[in-house]
Amino acid sequence: MNNNILVHESEVWRTADLLIGAGIKQSDFPKYMMPYFALLMVESRLIREAKKLEEEIGKDNIEDFVEMFQLEGLGYNDYLIRKGKSLKDICKNDKTFDIDFHAYLKSFDPETKYLLGVDKGTEEEKFLDISGISGQLKKKRILFETVKAWSEIDLTPFNNSEITTLEEHIKRKWADISAETAGEQYTPDDIISLISELIASKIEDNGKFLTIYDPTCGGGNLLFGVEDKIKEKFKRPTKTFGEDWSDSLYALAKIESRFRADSEIKYGNTLTNISFIEKRFDIVVANPPYGVDWKGYQKDIRNDTTERFIALPSISDGQFLFTQHILYHLANDGLAVVVHNGSTLFSGDAGSSESTIRKHFFDNDWVEAIIQMPTDEFFNTGIYTYIWVFNKNKSIERKDKVILINASELYEPLKKSKGKKRKQMNSGNRAAIVKAYIEFQDNKFCKVFDKWHFYYNRQSIMLTNVDASGKFLEMPMKVNRAGETVEEKSIKLDPIKITVKDDSGTTTIEDFVITEFDKEKYSNLEARFNQDVQPTFTALDYKEQDLKVVTKKATYWYDEDKETIIEEVDGKQTDLGCGKIVIRVTYKKATKSKEAYIAITVELAKDLQKDYEIIPYSPDYNENQQWIDGFMTKFVTKPFKYIENVIGVEINFNKVFYTPEKLRKVSNVIADLEALESELLNLENELSI
Repeated sequence: MNNNILVHESEVWRTADLLIGAGIKQSDFPKYMMPYFALLMVESRLIREAKKLEEEIGKDNIEDFVEMFQLEGLGYNDYLIRKGKSLKDICKNDKTFDIDFHAYLKSFDPETKYLLGVDKGTEEEKFLDISGISGQLKKKRILFETVKAWSEIDLTPFNNSEITTLEEHIKRKWADISAETAGEQYTPDDIISLISELIASKIEDNGKFLTIYDPTCGGGNLLFGVEDKIKEKFKRPTKTFGEDWSDSLYALAKIESRFRADSEIKYGNTLTNISFIEKRFDIVVANPPYGVDWKGYQKDIRNDTTERFIALPSISDGQFLFTQHILYHLANDGLAVVVHNGSTLFSGDAGSSESTIRKHFFDNDWVEAIIQMPTDEFFNTGIYTYIWVFNKNKSIERKDKVILINASELYEPLKKSKGKKRKQMNSGNRAAIVKAYIEFQDNKFCKVFDKWHFYYNRQSIMLTNVDASGKFLEMPMKVNRAGETVEEKSIKLDPIKITVKDDSGTTTIEDFVITEFDKEKYSNLEARFNQDVQPTFTALDYKEQDLKVVTKKATYWYDEDKETIIEEVDGKQTDLGCGKIVIRVTYKKATKSKEAYIAITVELAKDLQKDYEIIPYSPDYNENQQWIDGFMTKFVTKPFKYIENVIGVEINFNKVFYTPEKLRKVSNVIADLEALESELLNLENELSI
């Protein structure tokens, strides 16, 4: 590759000097620069291709030449191809510039005009809006100077891959300064190289057709960058497919695609448009947006009928929607390399959508590797990022295995930061990662696990709380309809009064069926229930208050010190065990045979507490149950019953690669403390002099 193209980066940014002088905000630079950069890309390539065709067939018969050029499907501009007049030629005469520039733009073929936004009219898609932007610059009296500055940048000597490299550098700077592009992740060259090298390690140079897809392709730098790097190593014919919903970035990718041998770029929302639903791809690469919600599209996504989505993640982060879409489109022997942030590794408990999605990936044995990247690797975020490698055709020795690669320290610092990108992976760093991926063995920065290592049981249990002596309230037994002997859920009491003592005195409740209400105070009995009775009983707390339930046979209360229910009969007190005094108050509507009434009931019940434990998982059912039982025996001392068990999946890089800090020797710490005490004593002596 001719890296001299990067000298033009400074020339491109010099065009922004005119924007500064016209009072245009820096955050708006991309909007004003992108159309002309795209125009430069189109013109340079049309000129280059026209020269090639002229060398092949000559230009003696201009009509034949034009017809042959149009058949190539690269786009067309009559000024450039027929008349041989470029932007630079148009800018030689400032007096005729306005007319010539307008005619130049109108001379493009319909699709190019559509993408550039020439005379966009009332269409919803603005794409690059070159007519609108040019109109604004004309009002600011800098249109001619702006177009002239762009026309002096000559990209005709460079091939598609080289122009893509320049484009990636320019778009990265746009991302740094534009608030509108803050959520978009631009993939730097070193990460594109790593992704390409990972892919290259898995494919063969067998001459077979290779399809490459990026469902969030943006301007195409990742998609086309991977294609170019694969073509450098392999002779396999390729076709690229991409999709994006950013008007301007789609236009850039679409323009780029027309100058590639075989490429198809679609405009639309990948999650709702489903442009390539019938296709399955050999390679999928993606750096989908993360931390971006999908609230605006939830109706379409919830009603999706493609069966792409096993579960729907949190509405605040749609990463896993894109990943499920990717794996739906991945061929049965395909490879996908996807960039994520850390949330997809562990967000969501067992049974949550995120855990269910991870479990789906692991159940199908699609996850082959996860690579932790250094911080400060991307242009507009300093967080840790992770590369997931999905392989639907794992070799036998890799079945049900996953390698975690901790590449967080494999980088070199940049001499000059690029936005938030302060680090990069050099060829040696990348080679170490690829080597580890190929060898698939433990070393100092990577570990291989059975996939089951990442599964866990979230075992829910119902605990029965006990009193200070380990006793709980026993329930009477009954025979149910199935003839089984089971516990009653509660012991129903027949109270004659409830007393509640507090600082203000004793309150006594003796009415347990209420049918009357004060008509001056309440509109009806239900109003009394809502305004008075229910709030009164809701406020009762048998643990916090001196509350006693008196029946004809006994009195019951809760002893907080003993944590037990006390039953007193004829002055004799018995500890029944830990339990609850449950007071219920309900409003019963009137029926044909009964008037409305308020019923107050009292029951004694076990003090139950729902809890759960996180326990390692085994795919063998019997062994898994043994692990659960063993854990409970060791760590749970209260009586309990198993409830539901949910299997979760999460990946914790910090836990896997944690290195404990080496503690200093106690003797060294003591010596330092003594030295400090001596130093303080000397200071005190100096101050007292």
